[in-house]
Amino acid sequence: MSPIIVPFIDKLMSMYFRLCDLSPCTVDLDDQTTLHFWTPNHRKFNKPTLVIIHGYGGTSRWQFLYQVRSLAVGFNLYVPDLLFFGKSRTSNSDRSDAFQAKCLVQGMRRLGVDRFTVYGISYGGFVAYRMAEIHPQEVEKLVIVSSGIGYSENQKQKHLENIGRDISGILVPESPQDLRLLVTLAFSNHGYMKWIPDFLLREFINVELVSLGPRSRLVIIKNIGHAANIESPNQLNNLITSFALGD
Repeated sequence: MSPIIVPFIDKLMSMYFRLCDLSPCTVDLDDQTTLHFWTPNHRKFNKPTLVIIHGYGGTSRWQFLYQVRSLAVGFNLYVPDLLFFGKSRTSNSDRSDAFQAKCLVQGMRRLGVDRFTVYGISYGGFVAYRMAEIHPQEVEKLVIVSSGIGYSENQKQKHLENIGRDISGILVPESPQDLRLLVTLAFSNHGYMKWIPDFLLREFINVELVSLGPRSRLVIIKNIGHAANIESPNQLNNLITSFALGD
């Protein structure tokens, strides 16, 4: 049977993004690579520009649902789907975060934007970091949330050993059990997952998955798990706004 519930929720989320004064846009970078963005209906030059980059576990709509409305008020907001997620595609063999970063910057240039702040969460934080590293002339400020960019290889290995599973099977789940484990690791409050039926989790899987510098500062949001964008969107938005608009 074809998926029904998750595509329906997708449509509702798209409607919500449109209500936030955003429109879908597809940018062809070359004959191999296409990026999908949600972009402002009317770019206002008296507002700063913010690019927000999602992590693993679905498209930008699913991950930024609780943040997009607030951020769209104060910024010209650009919300891309990373390559291999949503409607963003490439036949290029490069799978690195640096390639993702180069493509996003190129996509923003095609949209006529050459200076912007970037906020990335989880895997999106690694891509955001690469954007600032490779293209410092474009990236004005950088916000990284729930990304272990400062981890040593030994720290990464120890953390993976504590999980006790092949990480690829968790980041790209193939079963409801794998998806439940991913949510358990990402959220501090995850008890609701036991009430979601397996068939709905399978639908979601089938449809959706495919040194910081001297001016940086570290902010810790207490009692929040990896998915701070969902568990504490208002507090996170306030931190992003104060940093992006500050001197």
